[in-house]
Amino acid sequence: MSKQIQDAYIVAATRTPVAKRNGMFRSVRPDDMLAHVLKAVVAKVPGLDATEIGDVVVGCAMPEAEQGMNVARIGLLLAGLPNTVPGITINRFCSSGLQAVADAAARIRLGEADVMIAAGTESMSVMPQIMGNKISLNPAIFAHDENLAIAYGMGLTAEKVAQQWQISRDDQDAFAVESNRRAVAAIAAGAFRDEITPYLVSSYKPGEGGAVRVSERLCDTDEGPRADASLVTLGKLKPVFAARGSVTAGNSSQMSDGAGAVLLMSEAAVKRYGVTPIARFSSYAVAGVPPEVMGIGPVEAIPRALKAAGIAQGELDWIELNEAFAAQALAVVRQLDLDPAKVNPQGGAIALGHPLGATGVIRAATLMSAMQRGQARYGMISMCIGTGMGAAGVFERV
Repeated sequence: MSKQIQDAYIVAATRTPVAKRNGMFRSVRPDDMLAHVLKAVVAKVPGLDATEIGDVVVGCAMPEAEQGMNVARIGLLLAGLPNTVPGITINRFCSSGLQAVADAAARIRLGEADVMIAAGTESMSVMPQIMGNKISLNPAIFAHDENLAIAYGMGLTAEKVAQQWQISRDDQDAFAVESNRRAVAAIAAGAFRDEITPYLVSSYKPGEGGAVRVSERLCDTDEGPRADASLVTLGKLKPVFAARGSVTAGNSSQMSDGAGAVLLMSEAAVKRYGVTPIARFSSYAVAGVPPEVMGIGPVEAIPRALKAAGIAQGELDWIELNEAFAAQALAVVRQLDLDPAKVNPQGGAIALGHPLGATGVIRAATLMSAMQRGQARYGMISMCIGTGMGAAGVFERV
């Protein structure tokens, strides 16, 4: 006898502020960032019986070194959750966080759990290489031209997208300037305040007489956005991935550190705890594209997610489209004819940063905050994925 699919609701969401690589979180471990947001999201539902949590699903794009060894389980134990609560770390590169939300929702929709946590954590400060501590590509990749793009750096794929979709350097820089402008304005307006759980960073230095001098800093604001970003300043930057290219550090996403978490419940759990859900998880889709133009992945994933949600693209009020590069974000916006005013209304990864596997959950916290303010009925999170994929998730305000 088949089970009826039930609804999964997001009832709480939070995140750390996002730090620049080697910035304010340079001495903070990714498992500690994870523990911080796990504690915070559970605290948002007073009286929650943590033993009811069916699983903690954590996205991490480079699950090794300080963020290895199943960081999900380590993080939840550091957060003081009961030993009975399991944890699993998943990896779909840049969409790992969004995949965690989708996987957690799926467990609820199938009736396998009533309470789930989805989270993401990533410290690009502790990872010396964008591809991890030890790169060991399969030699067969280099033996056949059709597989060579697997080894392309993300920047080179952005150059390929810029060429194929004719995205000019001027347009990329203008997009980056606007991302920073929106992010700076959102911070000034306090738009991120409710979704961020501040993090107290402690620093230790030798003092007089062998004493240890402790200094503390409360981090509560995203570190990346630049108020001084302009076409003039960005225009002076040289391409970094191709000698005659158009992709620069200024029109690419920032390497960052951060974590986020969302708490999901079934309708039965929502009623039992008397909580007011923020949004209903509507759909999720992932699709593959040629690795050499991985940035165009959302073009394939977004229509599938919208179809599964049963809504038209025009019904979307808020779109969190991860800005891995201005070139790919612009190509997606133009190819799908997305409304630029609805895409990243508070800035995107070029300004706010992109802590890889955590980004999907961090952007979920931003979308949930916007929904709580009544700014969107339907919202979407979408991103491109290394080696040629795209992902998209649709949410409906309750």
